[in-house]
Amino acid sequence: MTRLDRLRQTMSEQNIDLVALGPNAHLAWLLGMHPHGDERPLLLCVTKNFAGFLMPSLEAESARTQTDLPFFTWNDANGPNSAFAKLLQACGAESVKNIVLDETMRADFAGLVQDALPGAKRQFTATTIGALRMTKDMDEYHKLKRNAIFADTAMKSAWSKMKIGMSELEVAKIISDCFKSQDVTPLFTIIGTGRNGAMPHHQTGAANLQKGDAVVMDIGGGKDGYSSDITRMAVISSPPEGYAEVHAVVEAAVQAAMFAAKPGVKAHTVDDAARRVITHAGYGEYFMHRTGHGMGVEIHETPYISATSQTILEEGMVFSIEPGIYLPNRFGIRLEDIVILRADGPEILSNLPRDLEIING
Repeated sequence: MTRLDRLRQTMSEQNIDLVALGPNAHLAWLLGMHPHGDERPLLLCVTKNFAGFLMPSLEAESARTQTDLPFFTWNDANGPNSAFAKLLQACGAESVKNIVLDETMRADFAGLVQDALPGAKRQFTATTIGALRMTKDMDEYHKLKRNAIFADTAMKSAWSKMKIGMSELEVAKIISDCFKSQDVTPLFTIIGTGRNGAMPHHQTGAANLQKGDAVVMDIGGGKDGYSSDITRMAVISSPPEGYAEVHAVVEAAVQAAMFAAKPGVKAHTVDDAARRVITHAGYGEYFMHRTGHGMGVEIHETPYISATSQTILEEGMVFSIEPGIYLPNRFGIRLEDIVILRADGPEILSNLPRDLEIING
């Protein structure tokens, strides 16, 4: 069964008449398409027995190499309204009562759909394509696993070359160069040395590695439409005062979350387990983010492992487990692994231990 078939089956089960998607991650997952997206309306409309595109003429030739679905083309001289009316007619718009809108599309694209179907009840993709994306197939698993190993290599490359006096940006370049050497696109690098590590999303900058600094290293690269995301800790020469205790607490929180993650439990149960460990140790106020996020064609996607999430975890879901403690003006510690949920619990995609890395440079 194709992904399009699976979407249509879900639409039938939920009495959804039409799904409208923009040129974003949902479309990439559904059809493997990556059409150029700009301000010109480009939409895929799917019903239970038809699917077609509203397609800007200047994108049609390129997009045609990626799909054989019908195009309803329009150009800048005439605008999209006439072509969109013809697409909706092909979709059987007169009988459309319930629609799903891509929450990631441009607001004016969504407005185009809503204006054309003013009587239809609207919802976003959480229970349809969003739900389907959460459970990964074997091909997705292999791509995510390979990306995790690429990231392991990039992390180890940085550790082997880091030294006192090097800037955060220089460390980031080592990682970027290593990703590129593996034919992987660098996607993000957070290098937070010393007090900068106490900011979870610190913007890597000119700060220099100093003796006694703890360094947060959160990196990711992408290949074949999927990506990696891993966080490890390094210290320069020797850990700062109090580091060992905090690292042990964060590691215990990771292990508690791993133990709690089972098919059939709600996602907040995993967050609760990690947060309980950190709070019991007296650091609850310094853990200010959720325990994890899903990952697939996007680095952050559902399921979200948060204190409020009611999502029921299923076998095949992929998500991060990444508790952290951030002590202002001192240091931060985050340990992150991407896991795929198996029947007996999480399988970690990385092969890199979460042990502290000592840099003696």
